[in-house]
Amino acid sequence: MAHLLIVEARFYDHLNDLLVEGAKAAIEAAGHTHETITVPGALEVPGAIALAAESEAYDAFVALGVVIRGETYHFEIVAGESARGIMALTMDGLCIGNGILTTENEAQALTRARPSEGDKGGGAAQAALAMLALRERFAK
Repeated sequence: MAHLLIVEARFYDHLNDLLVEGAKAAIEAAGHTHETITVPGALEVPGAIALAAESEAYDAFVALGVVIRGETYHFEIVAGESARGIMALTMDGLCIGNGILTTENEAQALTRARPSEGDKGGGAAQAALAMLALRERFAK
């Protein structure tokens, strides 16, 4: 049984609730356990995962959050840098499912976040578990 950490960037509460719901359901359906922590925004997700990984208490991680395009360049920085940070951690051997949504508007985010539709939270949890299975396979 694996123990996963869900790291959520809690900026849009109603959207994050849907992502977390999907992630928890996928982890539990696979027979694993989880904890959840909250960080202020998507840029803090990779740092929180890196800090948590040092504890060696978690087998895999699920990164969740929502970044919606606004009127400034901030969207590109947050979307790109959070993804870059997560990718760097995966290249260092951490098993992470990236469920940080980057959308043009709230309607797109809702469609992707709802467990009954896009279920990107559940998909991110499944991706983390798939990477964990690969790591275990290659460790043999």
